[in-house]
Amino acid sequence: MKEIDRRTLLKAAGGVAAAGVAATAGVTALGPSADAAPATFTHPGALHSWGDLNRAKARVAEGTNPWLAGYNKLIANGHAQSTWRPNPQATIIRGGDGQNYGILYNDIHAAYQNALRWWISGSAAHGDCARNILNAWSATLTTVTGNADRFLAAGIYGYQFANVAELMRGYPGFDLARFKTMMLNVFYPLNNDFLRNHNGACITNYWANWDLCNMNSILAIGILCDDAAKYDQAVNYFKNGAGNGSIRHAIPFVYDDQGLAQWQESGRDQGHTVMGIGQMGAFCEMAWNQGEDLYGYDNNRFLKAAQYVAKYNLGQDVPFTKYTWGTSTNCAYREHTVISSAGRGHIRPVWDILHFHYTRRKYLSVPYISQMAAQVRPEGGGGDYGSTSGGFDQTGFGTVMYAK
Repeated sequence: MKEIDRRTLLKAAGGVAAAGVAATAGVTALGPSADAAPATFTHPGALHSWGDLNRAKARVAEGTNPWLAGYNKLIANGHAQSTWRPNPQATIIRGGDGQNYGILYNDIHAAYQNALRWWISGSAAHGDCARNILNAWSATLTTVTGNADRFLAAGIYGYQFANVAELMRGYPGFDLARFKTMMLNVFYPLNNDFLRNHNGACITNYWANWDLCNMNSILAIGILCDDAAKYDQAVNYFKNGAGNGSIRHAIPFVYDDQGLAQWQESGRDQGHTVMGIGQMGAFCEMAWNQGEDLYGYDNNRFLKAAQYVAKYNLGQDVPFTKYTWGTSTNCAYREHTVISSAGRGHIRPVWDILHFHYTRRKYLSVPYISQMAAQVRPEGGGGDYGSTSGGFDQTGFGTVMYAK
């Protein structure tokens, strides 16, 4: 029996409509056309829906765990203080000489964490702080550059920045129009260029994470800007893209008899593998909040991959199929023949979003995901997992925001 997608269910229930302006029919530069974006975007509707935000607010006010424990983790973070002052730059550089991208990711996470505190506590001081950070950057930033790593900056910080703006839309004094202009003129062109051209390299040269962060940025910008074409571009790439971020390339081998699936970077190391699970989880959550179930796409392919990565990082054995790919500009042959133990047991705040989706929304058993989530809970965010960029690759705080 064909699975009914989430958008169809929401439409039948009077929720987000499925109709809209479709992407051009047939085959595009990024693959066959995907389903149309919703006719009306839901706001807030990226990583956080109104229902999840309201639940966090109510449960924290009641003093109920695990929400309260998650909120206490948030308010203890130095980035979550209303005294944070932005340090906007006209040019952000990641990779090569003069790198300064740490300034950007620290300010983004301060804005995000203050935005959450405003939503949950109602504190105007925190709302004002988040707004001021967003306004300062949209008045200043004109360029993201550097070596190839500039595409990582545009992707990771683009999707995070757009998510903060989605939380703050309608806040008094927030210049949403100017912020949208920054996202469309500074971040989106790099995101789009990477997915189309991959920095001039072989299509398989870049790991899944590179595609995924740029897909996330395009999806988040599409939602923020009510831009159906960009939303469709991102979802279409998830389903049909030629690069390693599309679901069948990011998850190349499925072991249905074990309920597992191999992640593309599993032979590389576990830090980047767990990062990839977090990136795809964020993508699926943003689409879910617009009425599309990508968590369950292709017979729960992502669920099986997350179970695989969780099981291995819990110290248990998983199958591994030789993975081959082409690198550089000439697609030079490379292979992984065994799973990498480098970084095994790596901790990132990416598991509660998956645990609560699969166990509370879908009522499915995901024992390895749930065990990993329990190890990390209550999840922190940027600033809780080290000062280098890896500790800021995900927004975090899944316990307070996604518990159900």
